[in-house]
Amino acid sequence: MGFWIFMLIMDLLIPLTMIGFGRHFVKRVPKQINVIFGYRTSMSMKNKDTWDFAHKYCGRIWYFCGLIMMPVTVILLLLVIGENEDYVGTVGGIICGVQLIPLMGSVLPTEIALKKNFDKNGKKKLDK
Repeated sequence: MGFWIFMLIMDLLIPLTMIGFGRHFVKRVPKQINVIFGYRTSMSMKNKDTWDFAHKYCGRIWYFCGLIMMPVTVILLLLVIGENEDYVGTVGGIICGVQLIPLMGSVLPTEIALKKNFDKNGKKKLDK
């Protein structure tokens, strides 16, 4: 049972991180463009407008994906409660791997949205 609890805690780290940082980025974008903390791509770091837009956009994706992944993770791990450690570890590892898809996959829709709303120099496109 101890290993199952450990796996539950470990598998909840990604959804909780996504919820926390997602909410943080939506409400409080990092004030300055920097290379240490935040959503850092060449397009998002063009200027303050792209920086703010990327954080709010990616933050919403992370927040909602984290909210969805958290109960799914708990439910899936409840299905293997009482199983042997190898089985619980395998299921927990698969869950963690699947959770990385929306974590890293959020870059693609964010970059698409940046390109849709800003030109290659980071200037806001005018709505037609």
